Amino acid sequence: MKKSDFFILGSALLSMFLSIYLWFVVDKEAGLFVGLWVPSLLGFGMYIKNIYGGSHE
Repeated sequence: MKKSDFFILGSALLSMFLSIYLWFVVDKEAGLFVGLWVPSLLGFGMYIKNIYGGSHE
């Protein structure tokens, strides 16, 4: 795995944990909003990886 893969996965995991925290501690709507970032970040990462030839290591 490349360094960029770790950044993409790390940002998705961070937003997932932030979403869980917001859901239980702050506000459920804020948790839902941040929870929508996870598939968006992963999809964006896959898109960039396909565009710039991420299969070459």
